[in-house]
This record gives sequence, structure tokens and C-alpha cells, in this order.
Amino acid sequence: MIMRGDLGNPVANFDVVIRNGMIYDGSGSAPFRGDIAIKGDVISAMGSEVDKGAMEIDATGLAVSPGFINMLSWGVESLIEDGRGQSDLRQGVTLEVFGEGESMGPLSEEMKKELVKRQGDIKYEIRWTTLGEYLEYLVKRGVSPNVASFVGATTVRIHALGYADRSASAKELATMCELVRQAMEQGAVGLGSSLIYAPASYAPTEELIELAKVVARYDGMYISHIRSEGSRLLEALDELEHIVREAGVRAEVYHFKAAGKSNWDKLDAAIDKIEAARREGLHITADMYPYAGSETGLDAAMPRWVQEGGHDEWIKRLKDPSIRRRVEEEMSRPTDEWENMYLATGPEKMMLAAFKSEKLKPLAGKTLAEVAAMWGKSAPQTAMDLVVQDDSRIGTIYFSMSDANVRRIAGLPWVSLGSDAECMSPEGVFLKILPHPRAYGTFARFLGKYVRDEKAATLEDAIRRLTSLPAGNLKLKLRGMLKSGYYADIVVFDPARIRDHATFDKPSQYSTGVVHVLVNGIPTIKDGEHTNAKPGRVVRGPGWKGEN
Repeated sequence: MIMRGDLGNPVANFDVVIRNGMIYDGSGSAPFRGDIAIKGDVISAMGSEVDKGAMEIDATGLAVSPGFINMLSWGVESLIEDGRGQSDLRQGVTLEVFGEGESMGPLSEEMKKELVKRQGDIKYEIRWTTLGEYLEYLVKRGVSPNVASFVGATTVRIHALGYADRSASAKELATMCELVRQAMEQGAVGLGSSLIYAPASYAPTEELIELAKVVARYDGMYISHIRSEGSRLLEALDELEHIVREAGVRAEVYHFKAAGKSNWDKLDAAIDKIEAARREGLHITADMYPYAGSETGLDAAMPRWVQEGGHDEWIKRLKDPSIRRRVEEEMSRPTDEWENMYLATGPEKMMLAAFKSEKLKPLAGKTLAEVAAMWGKSAPQTAMDLVVQDDSRIGTIYFSMSDANVRRIAGLPWVSLGSDAECMSPEGVFLKILPHPRAYGTFARFLGKYVRDEKAATLEDAIRRLTSLPAGNLKLKLRGMLKSGYYADIVVFDPARIRDHATFDKPSQYSTGVVHVLVNGIPTIKDGEHTNAKPGRVVRGPGWKGEN
């Protein structure tokens, strides 16, 4: 179909032509100047003298690259609230990948009730059961970026045996494997785990191997928030490597880091371990976000046994004085038995960020130490009181990493990017929490601060790591490169101007420097502003047999 675009071309052979840009095709090769012609949702031609387009975009002085892939997105609820996904889209992200341990399917009726009960500021009805149905629901509502998901190992475990701290029976494990199989055939890109959190932490390695074997049969990926990012980082990487070997699966480490000052010097050994496995032929990669602060909940500061049985049981136990004394003692004692984020950072470096209760929301931005001083209690007792009063895990930012380590990871050629955050905009319901700045700045910060300013990587290799590297890891068809016949997910940006503006104090600020973004051939960002177009689609993994 020929469209009449901005220039009013009376005759056009293409729908959109991007002219005179410096093309970074995603391969990591040197860029070249040229034009890109789009017809429908695919790239039709590339060269120096392509025919007219109904819409013409002048990219003189700008970089043109494949759209960026967010390997760890928590846009599962925020895209229901606002399908524009502006915090990421304005950075050039055209694909959001969900599923860090938990996924929006498969859900039992009990899990649906729990999901509704645990909702925070964003409210929605559960109109799906399977993971495939959720993704289709999201796209039917309208989203600007494309969406994909891992199936959560935590989700299938809860589906089969709830929140119990025990190994699955043979029957339960068979149920879990069947749920993973169904999800893979519905288009899941693989299996995701998050092993520091209950009930995921209750899963033995053997269980994960059996689930990963199912994924491997479909050429999917196993991706993991490994069992420790701190005191047992190296042992956790050994577990990941063991799963890779036993299941014959490709794998990735979520948000690769060494957390806790006493563990910062373990990063070199961790990198050596992964690179040795890669030299041996094992397919292990990682992703990162370029910040020295992480964000999770106060559950990561408490022993896992107190959380057995699910959220309500956790709250109930935290009201028992004798249990509270035991929890405080264990929170304050060094251990290798569980990942203790309280000791990894200390209450002075734990910033409270997201509450459900309107009464407690004013505490957002204060540290746990500050609130403890206000309330005249110890920091562990204050953490328990907060969880009980808010009836939530409470989003918390932990400043646990080294800036030097973040820069080192930013230069590794096998590391891609994941925001580990929602897709947001500085308006409405999103202003009720204090988000991590990574929601607004991950990709721009990587390209601006670490690539342009600090020269941690070349621009062409950085773009490869945002595009074809994750697309290849996920086995996505016809995405992640600028090539004829590939889907037209394209970002046009200024390498000299791209930068993040979000800070921990003022996080709700868009990044700048991205000029145009196209998703499936449709402009979604034009001259730096959202067009209100929502052409996003479900992008399915290698187990899917239908059309993508």
C-alpha cells in the first residue's frame, strides 16, 4: 500500500525511506552511510539510491540501527496500564522480554486470585490463563513495543506444589515439565529462574535440570537470577554451568554482578569462569544494567524459611514476637545459607522506593536506617514492621555494587542489556512510586556514559550487543539486524547526544538523543515524541510452529 507521508510524494515505491544515515546493521561490522527502504513491516532495500518513500526520514548525521532488545523487562503490568512503554521506547527499545522467574502464565484459579490480591497501584482483571494468552491479551489491548517472555520456573513450581519448601514429587515434577512444554509451544523463548527468592530458592538443582531439558528440546534458553550474586557467586555460577551441561541447554546470567563490598574482588574470577566455559563450547552469556544500585524487595533481606507458604504466611509469622527475634538475629548474622541483601549493603544503603499504602508512600526515598531512627527501632525490626504495615515486599534499592565493576562488565562482548524495570511514563499512576532510574535510563546510559564517554566498548559492538546478540541468543526469526527481509524494528539516534537524565533522587526523567523509532515498520517515536502508534506484536521463541 502506498501512503502519502510528510513530504506529500505523489508516487512512492516504499512506505518509509530512512535516508543518509550512518547504518550500524547489528553485526558489529563498521558502519556505512546509506538509505533503508521499508514496505509494510519489513526492510525491502538498503543502499545509496533507493526509490522514494511515502514517508521520508532524513537521518543525516545520525546513527541508524536495529531496535534494541530489553532482555529483562518488568513491563508485564505497566504495559497493561499504558501500552506506549515510553521510558524504554524513547531509548530505542523495540522488544520487551519478560519472565525473570515469574511469568504471567500458566495460572491456576488460585494463582489468579493471588495475583489480583497482590496488585498495587495498577489494577487489572485476569483475562488469561496461559502465557501465550497473556501475550496475545497485551497486544490486543495495544502496545508500542513488541513483547516476548520466558516461562517462569517459579510460576510452574507454584502451579504444581504451591509455596512449600520441599522437593517436588515425581508427579509434581511431571506436571511442571508439561507446563513448560506447553509454554514453549505457545512461543515462550525459554525458562527463567530467580533463585534467591522464595519459593524459587526451594528448588533443587535437579529440578531445574529437568525443566531445562524440556526447554532444550525446543532450542530455548535457560536464563537465571543465579542462587547467589554475593558470597557464593562462584558456586552459583558452577550450578548454572552444571545445568547447562546436564540439560544440553543454552544459558544466560541475569544482571551479572558481584554484590556486596566484600565480594567485589570476585568479579575477575566470575568472568574467568564464564569465559572458560565459553571457550569449551558451552553457550553462556549474561546481561546487565549499568548502575551500582539494584532494586528488589525487603524479602531479599530476610531468611527464606520465614517466607514459606507464600505472602500471607510470611506476614503472619512477622507478627509473632518469637519469630521476629529469630529473623532479626539471622538478618544480622553472616551466612552462606541464603543471599542476605541486608548484610550485603547495610541499612544505610537500602533506599525504600515502592509502597502500596498511601500512609507509607511518603517514606519513599528514605533509607531503612533513616526510618529506623525515626521510629526508634532496630533496622531489622523496622523492616519487618514495614512489610507488615504495607502488606507488601516493598520495593527497595540496594547500593551493593562497585562502579569499577559495572564499567568492566559494560565492556564484555558477551553481555547484553536488561533494565530489570517497568515500562513507565512520568505521569498518572507511575508517579506514586520512586522507580529505579534504570527504568528511564538503562540503554541511553550504556551508550552515552559507558560507550561514548568512557570508551568501554566501540559503538558498533555495543549496538551488536543490544540487537543481534540477544536476538541470536533467543533464536528470534528475522529480528536483531538491518537486512532485507527482516522486520523493520529500527532506531535512529544521535550518538553524540544520547544520554540518561534519570537519577536515584529524580528518576522519572526521559533519556534524550533518540530521534525516531519504528516498530514493525510503523513510526512510534518521531522527532523525539511518541506518535501514539501501538504496532507491537508477540515475538515467539523457537518452539512456536505458527507464523511470527
